[in-house]
Amino acid sequence: MKTCALLLALLPGIAAAQFALHDGDRVVFYGDSITDQRLYTFYTEAFVRTRFPKLKVSFVHSGWGGDRVTGGGGGDVDTRLTRDVFAYHPTVVTSMLAMNDAGYRPFDQGLFDTYSKGYQHIVDRLKTEAPGVRITLILPSPYDDVTRKPNFEGGYNSVLLKYGDYLKDLAARSGATVADFNGPEVAMLEKAKATNAELSQKLIPDRVHPGDAGHLTMAESLLKSWNAPSIVSSVEIDGGKVGALDGAKISDLSSGAAGLSWTETESALPFPLDLNNPGIKLVTDSSDFISALDQENLKVTGLTGKYNLIIDGKTAGAFSAENLSVGVNLATLDTPMKAQASRVVSLVREREEAHNQMWRTYMTGWQFGNEKAAESQKRDVMKALDRYADALEVELRKEALPVSHKYQLVPVSG
Repeated sequence: MKTCALLLALLPGIAAAQFALHDGDRVVFYGDSITDQRLYTFYTEAFVRTRFPKLKVSFVHSGWGGDRVTGGGGGDVDTRLTRDVFAYHPTVVTSMLAMNDAGYRPFDQGLFDTYSKGYQHIVDRLKTEAPGVRITLILPSPYDDVTRKPNFEGGYNSVLLKYGDYLKDLAARSGATVADFNGPEVAMLEKAKATNAELSQKLIPDRVHPGDAGHLTMAESLLKSWNAPSIVSSVEIDGGKVGALDGAKISDLSSGAAGLSWTETESALPFPLDLNNPGIKLVTDSSDFISALDQENLKVTGLTGKYNLIIDGKTAGAFSAENLSVGVNLATLDTPMKAQASRVVSLVREREEAHNQMWRTYMTGWQFGNEKAAESQKRDVMKALDRYADALEVELRKEALPVSHKYQLVPVSG
């Protein structure tokens, strides 16, 4: 045991958990209206695209408002699974259902029995129809009984927690991964309420569907369940010497009276958070999103005084030597890397919208007067949208590739 422990200490990579997605994976997000919002799913995809720019993974967003384990407006559950999951030959499926199943009332044993039987059916079909599929069961996101009073004793979220307990057991029996969307979201809401009670109510405005900011914590929970890394890059420079590097390469380092300069190429991009958005800022201040998932660290020691950090000719910030010796998280600054990540994220959204239009408007919803013409036109439009989505896929992969940047630390006089 001592020898094994020593080996793991010497080779930390052996002990580190690997990210759950692999080259060639096809991820399908399945669920009800909260998944249909395409927000936690979008953030999750955006993270993967920026953190692993060379990873060849595809994503399909298959949420449908009103869904239960038995199905809903998009058809019964077997129709939904066949058309909206298995048709894409997934290697990874995430599923979140319960908000509608529990009936928005105190715990009802009959509803729970339907839920447990129905979810078992979903998992059984996934394992039968998609052999080898890796399943992530998502504990249902909360009904907001935090920023407003519960509607009945104990509150609806306590009911959802019981459904989540069942999912933990189902996951253990079926070999699925579990992502908790409830506990961390509730903890975030509690902190947000203590900071800004009025704004905290806007994070889940109707108590069911989180807004953009509210989905961040949920995406974090899913990514954590997949062992997502916290580090974008980590760079240490001691005076005129390169120190420890993680996820970055440095060349042309020079130092002198004019400060420091170097060329840096990172292997990933930061997650481009809009910290000027009050809701996003409240969520990040009330959670560990940045520390857990968005660390682009620069540490420079051996300096005195104050410096402007300039990247590609643009000032990113002014820092004291003490700040730099502790370390600066570049992911929280406006940098060329963040601007590139924002372009990638915009392409992710555009590609996702193209697929959603093809799936929801044309594949399942568009009606024509002439039935034969309808099928012909639908096929033509769907093929065109697919081609458009494929072109965007190529463009976003190209946009996400690392590029080199010129860094300068220039002394500030006075």
